Amino acid sequence: MPQESSHSRPHRVVMIVDEGSNPFEMGVATELFGLRRPELGRPWYEFTLCAARPEVRMHAGFFTLSGVAGLDTAAEADTVIVPNRPDPLATPAPEVLTAVRRAAARGARLLSFCTGAFVLAAAGVLDGRRATTHWHWAGQLAARHPAVKLEPDVLFVDDGDVLTAAGSAAALDLCLHLIRRDHGAEVANAVSRRLVFAGHRDGGQRQFVERPVPAVRDGSLAALLAWAQERLDQPLTVPDLAERAAVSQATLHRRFRAELGTTPLAWLTAERVTLACRLIERGEPRLDVVARSCGLGTATNLRLQLRRHTGLSPSAYRRRFARRP
Repeated sequence: MPQESSHSRPHRVVMIVDEGSNPFEMGVATELFGLRRPELGRPWYEFTLCAARPEVRMHAGFFTLSGVAGLDTAAEADTVIVPNRPDPLATPAPEVLTAVRRAAARGARLLSFCTGAFVLAAAGVLDGRRATTHWHWAGQLAARHPAVKLEPDVLFVDDGDVLTAAGSAAALDLCLHLIRRDHGAEVANAVSRRLVFAGHRDGGQRQFVERPVPAVRDGSLAALLAWAQERLDQPLTVPDLAERAAVSQATLHRRFRAELGTTPLAWLTAERVTLACRLIERGEPRLDVVARSCGLGTATNLRLQLRRHTGLSPSAYRRRFARRP
């Protein structure tokens, strides 16, 4: 669960909107953190929009938000989402930078979508830290803020209490990742199903895939992925996937890179770790059973992969996310 400053209220997420902010990214945050989800049976986030002024004209002037809370709302947030920039090279409003710096100083979690990384960088909170932004602006971010450890070719970067997403669609990936971090794989998968969205795109996947929509429907990997997901407990290997797809291993690698931005082995391992997380959350106490059931083989490998993908040991993951009797 996300950390709470008191036992009487949920984790507070505040999104700062500014002149020219992207309404799609505002919608992503509202959908993921703002909608009530009673079907999950647990406390959800408390979500608020705030701005330096009570009226904010959104991107391209299509509409204006009115009655927006003031920036002082961010002072009580556990997570602050900074605004993206229609012109990222323009200096952000001083009051917005002050709000971001104060949030960082008191230990709030900070998120940016797309060019919002320029706001974090301008506030100085990205110095010496890993971050990403949209590929189109990566060169400008590196030039203006050389102290940032830029990773220009990934979907999102989780650097602990500062997380950055590459673009508008990657904002969905980052928010689902954050829900998975706060509430576990089972809840994140339930939310992604409600969104009719892929539940697990790892942050290390590439921003730009060569063929996002297959030219020929039968060339899609969808059938192969579904087949593999039903057999994760079996000793599936990359050669097995290639044989099932009736292609060479080299061709399979090219197709995974083109359509998913990752390798077959990395995808298979991530799927197995996600299944392991769900089994632990559902209460399975025996690590050897979990390891066999998700195809990771041994409890030792399960510990290694779970820590690599979640940063937690199996026992720590169980304490944090397992269902209580």
